[in-house]
Amino acid sequence: MLSLNTIKQAKGASKKIKRVGRGNASGHGTYSTRGQKGQKSRSGVSGLKRLGMKKQLLQIPKARGFKSLQPKNQVVSIPAINKNFKDGEIVNPENLAIKDLIASSALPVKILGKEKLTVKVKFEGIKMSKSVADQTK
Repeated sequence: MLSLNTIKQAKGASKKIKRVGRGNASGHGTYSTRGQKGQKSRSGVSGLKRLGMKKQLLQIPKARGFKSLQPKNQVVSIPAINKNFKDGEIVNPENLAIKDLIASSALPVKILGKEKLTVKVKFEGIKMSKSVADQTK
């Protein structure tokens, strides 16, 4: 019967790793396959330095700063809503994209502003600042 505990790798599919520094009887003791003296025999030397790549690595310009994985909110102001919407309309990302107030309906939207909301509209699927949320209650 085939089950997880009976599955075995094919013969020759995996190779045993070379375990170094485990005593002279192992065949890889004393110098642990590093030779005797020199930079390559010391600990703490990066493999890149040994390969001559450190200088190349340092010459490459690095991208500075931090880029968040979270998308930024598309901002819509209250005056833009007052101007583009009528009473009873629904304000959602799709309608805002149709009226060219935002670039994409897929990205998050946030309504900002301390002005007065003059139209009675219903908001769906949109974040809003505290001052706007107080007006819509």
